[in-house]
Amino acid sequence: MIHRKFMRTRQLKPGMRVDHPVSDRLGRVLVARGATLDEYIIDAMLKMGIMSVYIQEITDDDENEPISPAAQKNIDRLRTNDRAKVSLSASVRERVAEGIQYVYSNTEDPAFVQATDSIADTLMSAIQENDAMAIDISALKTSDEYTFKHSVDVATISMIVAKKMGMTDEEIHEIGVAGLLHDVGKTKIPPEILNKPSRLNDAEFEIMRQHSVYSYRIIQNNADLSEEVKLGVLQHHEKINGAGYPMGVIGQKISPYAKILAVADIYDALVTERPYKSAFSQREAIEMIMSMTQELDLFAMESFLQSMILYPVDSIVELSNGEKAKVVKNSPYYILRPTVVGLTSGKVYDLGEDLSCASIIIL
Repeated sequence: MIHRKFMRTRQLKPGMRVDHPVSDRLGRVLVARGATLDEYIIDAMLKMGIMSVYIQEITDDDENEPISPAAQKNIDRLRTNDRAKVSLSASVRERVAEGIQYVYSNTEDPAFVQATDSIADTLMSAIQENDAMAIDISALKTSDEYTFKHSVDVATISMIVAKKMGMTDEEIHEIGVAGLLHDVGKTKIPPEILNKPSRLNDAEFEIMRQHSVYSYRIIQNNADLSEEVKLGVLQHHEKINGAGYPMGVIGQKISPYAKILAVADIYDALVTERPYKSAFSQREAIEMIMSMTQELDLFAMESFLQSMILYPVDSIVELSNGEKAKVVKNSPYYILRPTVVGLTSGKVYDLGEDLSCASIIIL
């Protein structure tokens, strides 16, 4: 059972979970409810003057659920490590955070493109270091400011998706650059609209919609960026059915980079808590992405879904038949339906392949 406990920020330890959104004085969410703390986040909160928070104190921990001998035997037999995920060390996260803040604060300086290149190089190295093929965005935590964090999240997700799609290293690097720069035009949006702690009205939203055009104008004459990067930035809100913006183009008229950025951008926005909306769970966001077949490129969508790990191996889940189970194997083709083992019965539920399990879902 989860209880709320009040703690001084200086008493926090890595691994603790926040039980309420931590916001700044403008109402911007810095740390989402349920986020797992690490030394970087704790230090950032102290620097921001946040001296106390509520954390989740867990009793009767799911991880200590009793496991029957039959269940343990099947768990040991079937357990398969998840695909390698992108991992950023604390020092790398700090370097990336400083870099992205410099980029967004110095768009008039020609060197900001070189700084973006350097960040993309860092992300590329993190992907190549363990041949990462999957991503867990909750583990990135590159910044406390939404626009910066969102840009790095979109870049990293997009790079993994591009890798899954078989793109070259140069293309993967370029789409990372496009992801980092896709929202740089927000620096031209009036602060009272950009930081408004409630939903935008129609007039304000029309101004906000111009950010992709502003982003494009900032980079359009830069000879160090390819046309594909520039188009990706300009078109990341376009939809294949023509319902997007700023131009309302369809299908083949949308840059391949933009098609990938669109999926990553929507997903990250859905799972991020904002002052005017609660975050959707990862499962809810995945289901919403799955429903957007008329708006998102199918190849990019499928590659994205195959790159996400929703229920990591060893996590405990509750099944719709009332049994608790441990995840022992994930399939990139059944992101919502891993193979699990009932903790009491020891029964193996292959939720993705076994038709006899078709009526069972993870709650």
